[in-house]
Amino acid sequence: MIDPQILRDTPDVVKASLLARGASESLVEDALVADQDRRDAITEYEHLRAEQNAIGKDVAKATGAKKDALLASVKVLSERVKEASARVSEAESAATAALGAVPNIVMEGVPAGKAENFNTLREVGRKAVFDFEPLDHLELGETLDIIDMERGVKVSGSRFYFLKGNGALLELALMQLGMKIALEKGFVPLIPPTLVRPEVMQGTGFLGEHAAEVYHLSEDDLYLTGTSEVALAGYHADEILDLSKGPLRYVGLSTCYRREAGSYGKDTRGIIRVHQFQKLEMFCYIDPRDAEAEHERIVSCQEQMLQSLGLAYRVIDVAAGDLGSSAARKYDVEAWIPSQQAYRELTSTSNCTTFQSRRLNVRHRIDKDSPTQAVATLNGTLATTRWLVAILETHQQADGSVVVPDVLQPYLGGQTVLSPV
Repeated sequence: MIDPQILRDTPDVVKASLLARGASESLVEDALVADQDRRDAITEYEHLRAEQNAIGKDVAKATGAKKDALLASVKVLSERVKEASARVSEAESAATAALGAVPNIVMEGVPAGKAENFNTLREVGRKAVFDFEPLDHLELGETLDIIDMERGVKVSGSRFYFLKGNGALLELALMQLGMKIALEKGFVPLIPPTLVRPEVMQGTGFLGEHAAEVYHLSEDDLYLTGTSEVALAGYHADEILDLSKGPLRYVGLSTCYRREAGSYGKDTRGIIRVHQFQKLEMFCYIDPRDAEAEHERIVSCQEQMLQSLGLAYRVIDVAAGDLGSSAARKYDVEAWIPSQQAYRELTSTSNCTTFQSRRLNVRHRIDKDSPTQAVATLNGTLATTRWLVAILETHQQADGSVVVPDVLQPYLGGQTVLSPV
């Protein structure tokens, strides 16, 4: 959640952020009222407890009728304290809900508006041009016998698939290349759980507007994660971190699951929008003062990956209305997809400032004499199954074969070309 002090001191800043997102300003008033109610309830409770303690001392000294009278008043006061304690619990729950409904404050310079209002920061690489009619990734995958949608549907239903033979090797190659780059940049590899508790899913902001996309196992009250970000954010929950030697950087490899609720009819062909996929995710815990520079660093890792694969892409500054509740700024890296003659998102990276760490209670000290304060968290994808779409379509040849990018060849037994079966 956002810093309550910012809400109290500069509510207009929060309102401006909500307007940029296209959200209601009333969230600010609701949160301020709930926050004040919580503080009033705590003040009343503390006052009654102090009065109770004072009378308790008097009872110990009193005798006879005076003591009886004091004991009677203690009984009445105890009931009032009990009621006040209940009001504190209710007020704290209401305040947590109201504050939690306010999304992160959008950073200066983020374009206002909906998804289409993004800013293009740069375009890199030459878009693939063919002197033949190019195939889309599914046609190529079937020709090469590396993607089997039909049997995926038979086994699991729509939007499931099998990667077969060189398709499986190609995905593994992507993940290994990404892991190599991440290790070179100082990231610590983790294989995280893909089932998490509700408080972790809630803490990362995925049970708000994204709740419909999440798979929930009601019998166990666990959630299947749609990104390693969730487990990596929860890794240091309720801890005080030592960032004196620099940020903590992790890279998590996991299978991810998304219901894709509300996306029926969109990208139903092939493996662009599916229910299960592999993902390599970077995650950083850092001093908030250094978060913006770290954001650029993560993007540079992503661009290094795309450039090494020979993909044309653009980097966009995502509009406020398309950020998601946790992000204060997000950059998307979109690759050129020849069959669609359009850029499509392959990877994104978000600066969540202290929004997630406040919910998950992850803190640090600037020095040993300083009070603890919330850390900043950032996340960024380094590879996913969707990348196969851009690789296959960009590097296809007239006979239906696909040239394997040089950096992936060592992971495919030295194969330089994938040929039709």
